[in-house]
Amino acid sequence: MDGTEMSRQSRAAAPQTDQAQRQPMMELNGTDHRDSPSDRVTLKKEIGLLSACAIIIGNIIGSGIFISPKGVLEHAGSVGLSLIVWVCGGGICALGSMCYAELGVTIPKSGGDYSYVTEIFGGLVGFLLLWSAVLIMYPTTLAVIALTFSNYVLQPVFQNCVAPYLATRLLSSICICHYDALRPSQAFEFTRDPSVGQIALAFLQASFAFSGWNFLNYVTEEVVEPRKNLPRAIYISIPLVTLVYTLTNIAYFSSMTPEELLASNAVAVTFGEKLLGVFSWVMPISVALSTFGGINGYLFTSSRLCFSGAREGHLPYLLAMIHLKNCTPIPALLVCCGATIVILCIGETHNLINYVSFINFLSYGVTIAGLLYYRWKRPNLLRPIKVSVLVPISYLVFWAVLLGFSLYSEPVVCGMGIVIMLTGVPVYFVGVHWKNKPRCVYRVVECVTYVGQKLCFVVFPQEDLSEITPLTASDKHND
Repeated sequence: MDGTEMSRQSRAAAPQTDQAQRQPMMELNGTDHRDSPSDRVTLKKEIGLLSACAIIIGNIIGSGIFISPKGVLEHAGSVGLSLIVWVCGGGICALGSMCYAELGVTIPKSGGDYSYVTEIFGGLVGFLLLWSAVLIMYPTTLAVIALTFSNYVLQPVFQNCVAPYLATRLLSSICICHYDALRPSQAFEFTRDPSVGQIALAFLQASFAFSGWNFLNYVTEEVVEPRKNLPRAIYISIPLVTLVYTLTNIAYFSSMTPEELLASNAVAVTFGEKLLGVFSWVMPISVALSTFGGINGYLFTSSRLCFSGAREGHLPYLLAMIHLKNCTPIPALLVCCGATIVILCIGETHNLINYVSFINFLSYGVTIAGLLYYRWKRPNLLRPIKVSVLVPISYLVFWAVLLGFSLYSEPVVCGMGIVIMLTGVPVYFVGVHWKNKPRCVYRVVECVTYVGQKLCFVVFPQEDLSEITPLTASDKHND
């Protein structure tokens, strides 16, 4: 059973009170917005090519480049190998982004990985990805970015010590030259004997800094001419970010020794103190602004994941509703913020990065494997972009090696990620697959949905299914 069939069944199994839930809020405005296409209550197509590039670059360059260099160097063991990891990490992201460009123009739905996996493999696999993303991936990533924001803001105040634990958490909640190391003779002087497992963990640290390269796919329905602008934005942004990251790390190693970088609690602040002198205060402010913008971008895109999951019937229907006037998914945004605040006080930053990077890479691999399967399953679909089969195969080979050695080196961290993902199986069968629930359950859901509508002033969007349905070659010819 494919994702489309599961979606139809989910909607058919929704409580019969859905219309009763939608109607009250439409009456509040006094008009039926379905009369005029321009006035439809739906996600608006307002993201052009420039905005699309800004979303990708802004989500990638949020906080990762300010905290991941320490983790990459620690696991790589030398300056030269860490630079190789950064360049290769960008190359791997480029391969993945090419695959996502094909998926994005073939299945033009918001929701990114989740929507593609649900469409290709069906409801259970899609729900497991959604479960791990909502429960772990995006709240953890947002928490790490918020902690980076608070660490850099507080670093000038606590220059010679670590900022207090409570201060960093409270501030996070509110925001929601040494050239010797670059010489070839010294660039590969290892502080430890490198192992394949440690190199794999270095790649995981770097992958956190590159996370966000697929986030434009989460808002496909809000992109102007997505079949053109989505791939263009990806092809422009990924090489640019890779260049910026590589040059940033070269700048770090040009101004401080590897030992100083590893000892620093805020790498960019140490960098500013070395180069800017009395103007070093500029650096923490700049990093805080960057991370604050990253939080905004992550909330914008991750809320669309909750929205897409609810639309498919995998999350409460309240999360599929959007504001009557602003056309934004307010309930989904509130859920993302709440989950992030809950996870803020759990774990240490670098452990959280390893944790979320493993689950991220797992979802990337499943999605790109789905691209190959979908080509075999639906060969007649219109594919404005069709990458060489060597691109997804190359990515999957690297993906399998990286995850295998990461699991070997950090079995507890990586294993817990798999366990948490699998806990979604009973949740799926109870919450989604079980259709004949007691009437009291539907009454509670109806009550919560109605109250949520009143509080957030939201309604179900009035969608044009022709904009999010995959096209076949014959469909395109008929148009």
